[in-house]
Amino acid sequence: MDNFYLDIFSSQEKAIHHCLWLNFKYRIAKITFGIINGPDNNFAVVEEATAKEMEMSFLDILPKDYSDMNYDDIRKIRMDEESAPHLEELFAQFTTMDGEILRFILQSKIPIEKIIRFTLAERGFDKNHHWCGFSKSFEIWLK
Repeated sequence: MDNFYLDIFSSQEKAIHHCLWLNFKYRIAKITFGIINGPDNNFAVVEEATAKEMEMSFLDILPKDYSDMNYDDIRKIRMDEESAPHLEELFAQFTTMDGEILRFILQSKIPIEKIIRFTLAERGFDKNHHWCGFSKSFEIWLK
């Protein structure tokens, strides 16, 4: 077990946030991460290969995505002094945006997902961040 990936978290929520990010980040390399019981009544995020080598199975606690996130979940993330960097960066974008713009987005029902898809299409990359050209990128992202 010379080369293995193991991150320890005191809370299940932090392990989940980290694991979801790693699964996204390493999707192209097809490396899967999961959560196992940690050594001291905590949680460990590990690669699937590491878990197999340790003869351990992933805990069945990892959601597919954040679609079930509620206001309490958001409150916990926002109050956490050491939140996951990807979530911190995401929330920072909204936190620094002018309040009138945020209210306008909500009142006018601006389709944020469509704006994100269009913005990604304009960059010319596919869903795995491989250059595919602008025409193909628009086909991919504007479905």
